[in-house]
Amino acid sequence: MKVVLLQDVKGQGKKDQIIEVSDGYARNFLLPKKLAAIADAAVMNDIKNKEAAKQRKIELEKQEARDMAAKLQSIVVKLKVQAGAAGDGRIYGSVTTKDIAEALKAQHGIEIDKRKIVLDDPIKNYGTYTLDVKLYPEISGKINIVVSDQ
Repeated sequence: MKVVLLQDVKGQGKKDQIIEVSDGYARNFLLPKKLAAIADAAVMNDIKNKEAAKQRKIELEKQEARDMAAKLQSIVVKLKVQAGAAGDGRIYGSVTTKDIAEALKAQHGIEIDKRKIVLDDPIKNYGTYTLDVKLYPEISGKINIVVSDQ
């Protein structure tokens, strides 16, 4: 008997998977416990619709990530920080991903989670930096940062 799993069943499969089981196992265990439903045309169509909607959502998210990557490439985030007294270009403290995310939101209205900005070492000097931003699995963008005292 073909059934569609409504929940994960150990040893059988995952939710929304179509499996072939014996009639007795389906009638006496899976169906009474609402772990599965008989795979008829309506249920099969419903599963196809759910899968199509899921794929569509993933494609939309990927496209949004690509658009965001293109948008980030063209902008520059300016950070003003105070320097040390020695005049060697070193700054007090360091520039963190939190500072970059807040400046990006304030200057350009783009909100990105600070955990998505890849910063190998803290920025401790004035200058121009290009950092990676993980927007979606396999999709990343670049952001340009200018650290200055003005």
